[in-house]
Amino acid sequence: MKSLFKFQLGAWNLYFIGKLFLYWKGLIGFHPIENLAFLVFIALPIPSRIWRWARTTLAFPLALALLYHDSWLPKFSRVMSQASLLKSFDAAYLIELLGRFINIQIIAVLALLLMLYWLLAHWIRVGVLVSGAIVASLVMQLSTSSVASPQVATSTPESRGGVKVSEATVDDRLTNFFREERPRKVEFTQPASASAPFDLIFIHICSLSRDDLAAVGLDNHPLWKKLDITLNHFNSAAAYSGPAAVRILRASCGQESQGELYSAAPQGCYLMEDLRQAGFATQLALNHDGHFEDFMKLVERQGINQPPLSLDQVTVAQHAFDDSPIFDDYAVLTRWLNQRQQQPSTRAALYYNTISLHDGNKLVGHAELGNSHQIYRLRVAHLLDELDRFMTDLDSSNHRAVVVIVPEHGAAYRGDKMQIAGLREIPSPAITLVPVGVKIVGAHVPRLGGNVSVADSTSYLALSQIVANLIKTSPFDAPSGYSPADYVKNLPTTPYVSQQGEETMVRFNGKYFLQQENKGAWEPYDSE
Repeated sequence: MKSLFKFQLGAWNLYFIGKLFLYWKGLIGFHPIENLAFLVFIALPIPSRIWRWARTTLAFPLALALLYHDSWLPKFSRVMSQASLLKSFDAAYLIELLGRFINIQIIAVLALLLMLYWLLAHWIRVGVLVSGAIVASLVMQLSTSSVASPQVATSTPESRGGVKVSEATVDDRLTNFFREERPRKVEFTQPASASAPFDLIFIHICSLSRDDLAAVGLDNHPLWKKLDITLNHFNSAAAYSGPAAVRILRASCGQESQGELYSAAPQGCYLMEDLRQAGFATQLALNHDGHFEDFMKLVERQGINQPPLSLDQVTVAQHAFDDSPIFDDYAVLTRWLNQRQQQPSTRAALYYNTISLHDGNKLVGHAELGNSHQIYRLRVAHLLDELDRFMTDLDSSNHRAVVVIVPEHGAAYRGDKMQIAGLREIPSPAITLVPVGVKIVGAHVPRLGGNVSVADSTSYLALSQIVANLIKTSPFDAPSGYSPADYVKNLPTTPYVSQQGEETMVRFNGKYFLQQENKGAWEPYDSE
């Protein structure tokens, strides 16, 4: 009977020691109640040998499930929902992804802990220490639970139109945000009949954030210095291509919630339809075949019903993770320009989508340069060089155009403690704060003043307003020169709210808070 009360963990001590170490390093989360329950399950003595065997058999899958639950990885249901997409990854990319989970330093420390355990296990009751550490973590989490729902009695520093927004909780902030966004709208007017016509070129770039640019040292690339207008705190509000495409193609209206993106938007919210009403022939070009996640059908539902530019005989520069072709950006844009110059329409609006920076891409004929992560900087530099070259061609050909550069989301090149490099399930600011700029080309009139940088928190509504301002007062109608500052007056600001699936990130009182699974507590997002 006495043996029934011997509380022993044995080798399971290593499991908990490893998890506590990873939790201490901030590499995983930790659910002390669930872990305590599992500890009791495996430690209480059972007299029957058969039942001990059954418990051990059940313990291993439970341990793996609990480790996954403690990790920052996406919900298992999310992984299963993406299983068909994972099957499309080639073997090389899957190996690359698995390699990003490996941290040699962490493995070395875990090996050292293993050695220390075997040396000290005969002298110290390690199980008691482990149990105490888990209980202590529970006490600490309970004592700091008030952080999960911060109460705010004063107004927040962020504002819209000079009026401060004040909420009692982050939940209220989010609810009020979407309520205030719903009626917001940009109105587009027809250009004056005597106005010099010009084209609008929207270049939508997959996988490029401000953090990515800083990480690879290309935030000072010459292209950025040539832009007339830059939005320095632009939130794409999305971490995946599908939602990002919907958001830019509905840029005429305020920010929608993630759940609203896949329902029809109110009339007047579809950017390309608004431009069509303003006299622009809408056009579509991609540097890929548009099959992944039915991208072509998605953009069609957002008001682009024209067939995309033909890519026959265009140079294939890369292959995607599913081995589909990715075409050279400069070659695609040059083909569009050559065809455009043969068309009678006086004004055109092009939506161009490029996936040249997507994770998993391989350069054609250059496998020796490394995997997709290792060649990311090379791909970014090449894309920026090609966009710079294309705009130079536009200018030298006297083709009047306004080029709008806006990435979909970042590549998560660095990753953080909650997400490995390339994983974008959590829409963190390192992923959704993207470099956005506008360039006026072919004007051949002087620019009055330097380029303008907008420091306010903005999103697609501000971008639409700039475009509407350019249409209303064309920079090509001013022989004495145009001032970029004239086009950014009274831009609508948008407080930071980003969403991906069931994850929501809010900037509140100068800090970022994350809510997972559309429920539960808001937790400060600490990426370090």
